[in-house]
Amino acid sequence: MTMIQKNASSALLSLVVLLGGMAARSSAAEKHPFGRDDYSALHQARAVSVSPDAKAVLYEVIYGGAKGPEKHEWWMIQASGEGPHKLDLPEKFRPTGFTADGALFGGYEVEMAQQLAVVTLNGQPARIITLSSGIRSSAISPDGTRFALLADPRSKDPLEGEGVHRVVQNDRNSLYVMNVNGGEGGWWCPELQDIGEIQWSPDGSQIAVSTVTPKIGHHDLQSSIYVCNAKGGRRVAEIPNSVSGIAWARGGQELFFSSTITPVLTPDHLWSVRLAGGPPVDRTPQLQGSAVNVVSDAHGSVWVELHKGVVTEIDAWRNGRLETAYRWPEGTVVGLPVFPAFASSPEAAALSVSDPGHSQNVAMAKDGELKKITHEGDGTLAGVQLGEVRAVHWVSKDGVKLEGIVTFPANYDSARKWPFLVLPHGGPESNDELGFSMTSRIIAGMGYVVLEPEYRGSTGYGSEFLAAIYQHFGDRAYQDVDSATDFAIAQGWADPNRLAIFGWSAGGFMTSWTVTQTHRYRAAIEGAGITDWLSFIPTSDVWQTDYDARLQEQDPTPMLQFSAVMHADQVTTPLLILHGEADIRVPMLQGLEYFALLAERGKTVRMVTYPGSPHFPRNIEQRLDLFKEIEEWLRKYNP
Repeated sequence: MTMIQKNASSALLSLVVLLGGMAARSSAAEKHPFGRDDYSALHQARAVSVSPDAKAVLYEVIYGGAKGPEKHEWWMIQASGEGPHKLDLPEKFRPTGFTADGALFGGYEVEMAQQLAVVTLNGQPARIITLSSGIRSSAISPDGTRFALLADPRSKDPLEGEGVHRVVQNDRNSLYVMNVNGGEGGWWCPELQDIGEIQWSPDGSQIAVSTVTPKIGHHDLQSSIYVCNAKGGRRVAEIPNSVSGIAWARGGQELFFSSTITPVLTPDHLWSVRLAGGPPVDRTPQLQGSAVNVVSDAHGSVWVELHKGVVTEIDAWRNGRLETAYRWPEGTVVGLPVFPAFASSPEAAALSVSDPGHSQNVAMAKDGELKKITHEGDGTLAGVQLGEVRAVHWVSKDGVKLEGIVTFPANYDSARKWPFLVLPHGGPESNDELGFSMTSRIIAGMGYVVLEPEYRGSTGYGSEFLAAIYQHFGDRAYQDVDSATDFAIAQGWADPNRLAIFGWSAGGFMTSWTVTQTHRYRAAIEGAGITDWLSFIPTSDVWQTDYDARLQEQDPTPMLQFSAVMHADQVTTPLLILHGEADIRVPMLQGLEYFALLAERGKTVRMVTYPGSPHFPRNIEQRLDLFKEIEEWLRKYNP
């Protein structure tokens, strides 16, 4: 090659590089940070069931839309990922699974009550089966001949249906079994009225049942496991705590379930009990993660939802131990797998998966690997510029090893410090997962570095870590969350003069409590947070004694010790309170009490409520307003 040719080639290469760089910058400029419009547009997919021949998957597509409740569509796709198509189903039908002949069954709303319906794939209801008070859930037997329903055996109160009154009492959940045509029905184990979960035996002759002590009228939670058939039932085990999931193993000779020996109520170990008798056995006494749920397929294999820090994987119980079965690369599995319901079906599994760069989608298991077969949300995210997300680790001041997830703004530059928001999760016995967090992405889209700390009490780190929150939410867990802010400052991510905190539910408690303990944050937002433990524990709709089970009349001090309302005079941080008016998990009076006390003391506080909203708003316009309130609050008080 001559010198002239070399120079020409060099010039051409430079031009290509220059044009390529300009194209890349132009493409990046056309993209925008994740915002509220993307939140309402982003589609997600959830695996629902696998067809009897294992050749197709039923999945649900969820998105916000422009207005009203979250939207739900029902789709089918081949297990290979080909041929996705939307099903034209009745508006009030929510499919649960397949019948043996390939139709769908699930809940169907009739006169304000959910009933059982069988609907063909072309959208025609084949039959609707009604019980007097409706049903809560349904499961089909492994031979495809019978349905098991959980339902209230009592007759419907006509005055409640007319909106005249509602009697305060415990819900009832009993077991009703009938053939798939709706005939030959009857209550199995009718004495059981507080059933939580059920699981058909592999041969379809009986049903394993877990029950839980009803909340009203009791102070200690207890669970039991029974085996029921048409002739009656037999109690197999008593568990002095909660139970999650139930699974058959060893040809119907053994039952597996998740439970715990900690003072908190969140199951975190895998247990089993023999049907022939004997006490329940903790099969994972040295587990460093958290086995929070369990299920068996129609062939008797046991599958466990295992939290390992900020990643969830699916493990199988094999050869007397847990073995990793499925992990999602650079992300997380979301919940348990779904399988064909019938013993005659081929073995197959569909899972929901997510990672920081993609919304939740469906993957099929094949040869021990997962292959994504849906791609919901990819079109929306193609126009979005996303910042880096990664798991990070640090040590708290008292020497506890901690983990969290940090989300950076799309245009993050390490040469400068950024406004920072710490985002403690709800639960509190839960965890943040290394998936696509729309809340973190929206706040990062406002130009914030966001850190989600897995404080003591989070799942995924072993029983000792989980139980450390009991009676210590306001000191140990608070110290862990505050140490996350110290860590972000030390890393050079956070501007120490532009700090904010936001949390929902248990994270809302953490926010309301934090601003009574420190003045370092310039802005705070709490959503549906606990502010008064004395009134919260008995009035929540579910058991809350895993915070503190001591009796308040004996000494109210423990309940008041970590109640933000008792320290309202200490607050100097501007606080935004957000709450649903129909919230029964954390009643709205929790927020209202705190707001009234702060306003009376001349504090900077604003409260916004959402009419008809439960623990988190259902309507998309309320959700968008919620994020608008957050953005404006941060802009005003942490500019």
